[in-house]
Amino acid sequence: MISEPSRYYAVELQALPSRIGQVRRIVSAHLRHWHLDALVDQAVLGVTELLTNVHRHARPDKRCTVEIELLLDRLTVSVRDHDPRIPEAGCPDPLDAFDELATSGRGLAIVRAVSESWGVRPCGADGKVVWFTLSAPPRPVPVMARAHDVYGSATEGPFVGYGRLEGVPLSTPADPGPALEPALAPEPLLTPEPALAGRAG
Repeated sequence: MISEPSRYYAVELQALPSRIGQVRRIVSAHLRHWHLDALVDQAVLGVTELLTNVHRHARPDKRCTVEIELLLDRLTVSVRDHDPRIPEAGCPDPLDAFDELATSGRGLAIVRAVSESWGVRPCGADGKVVWFTLSAPPRPVPVMARAHDVYGSATEGPFVGYGRLEGVPLSTPADPGPALEPALAPEPLLTPEPALAGRAG
């Protein structure tokens, strides 16, 4: 049984280089929290490319919303902007080959390469949503923690019900032997008190 079949997170931002770095860290943190560490690199690379496209090409503004959603075994990452123009996957920008720290620009070709599927959903005059999906690895089967009993002088340990004699626990001797009489203390000796001589007054 899946206890949390769906998880969702969204953040609105201006697609500026400084904000793109922050969103990468946010997405990474959420995926790790959801135990999807194996998808962090692909998801972060894909969202970086989509945000870089908004930064470079979107009009009339750079406002956008990043959404990540885990539904059963599928992670969907999407970026919605206000530009209704539909992008096309093209060749990587040759200038990015010289910039090792580029936050982007290789665009939809990279998104297509790292994802299981991707697409664009037009939203009319309100813009568009560019999305991609990744398959979530199967969740590990939780190992049930087993309580370990602590045995001490007040317990019979793991051998409850296995007495030497029927119904006699191990902590009781099998043959207790004759009951011992308690030792009696000697009675105190009574000595008469010396007579007190009367006082002459």
